[in-house]
Amino acid sequence: MTRLEQAFELFDEYNKQCPEQITWNDQIYPAEYFYAVELYNWVKKLQPDANEFLLLASRSQHIGRWEIARTQYPEGRTGYLNWRSDLGKFHAAKAGELLEQAGYSAEEIERVQQIIRKQRLKLDADVQVIENALCLVFLEFQFDDLISKLSEEKMINVLRKTWKKMSEEGHNAALKLQYSPLASELISKALQA
Repeated sequence: MTRLEQAFELFDEYNKQCPEQITWNDQIYPAEYFYAVELYNWVKKLQPDANEFLLLASRSQHIGRWEIARTQYPEGRTGYLNWRSDLGKFHAAKAGELLEQAGYSAEEIERVQQIIRKQRLKLDADVQVIENALCLVFLEFQFDDLISKLSEEKMINVLRKTWKKMSEEGHNAALKLQYSPLASELISKALQA
């Protein structure tokens, strides 16, 4: 087994502990395991020759996400941003522990952690690929569920923020996805000037 395969196995075992489940195509998966695999799949679609660090970051981007609940933080934007910041640090640390077990060096681990923390978005090509892939996973697998929870105004705001994070390559991939009629309508409204 290669280091990469060992790291994937460690990441997947960890994420399979996620108590939240998702059903997709009549199969039930631990949610964070499912999203990690789909993020990896999107990275491979966007960049078929992705380097090892990008692949490792894709499979561990949100590792153990359920361990820091959003409800542990105050409501509102400040609470949300603090939660996201703490999650990013947690994901990078947890991935680092598992990468060390798989035999990666401190320098290699730091590079994966930079991608996980999304440092230098828009400047670092690997970080931009991860951001595009994260947005595409959201649009493909989580968007319709969120529509039922938020007002149209809030959904349009979410879509505009999502669009802003992506590069042109991400935009092109997003426009090729199949959406429900309501989702398509919201996207159309969000993309109007």
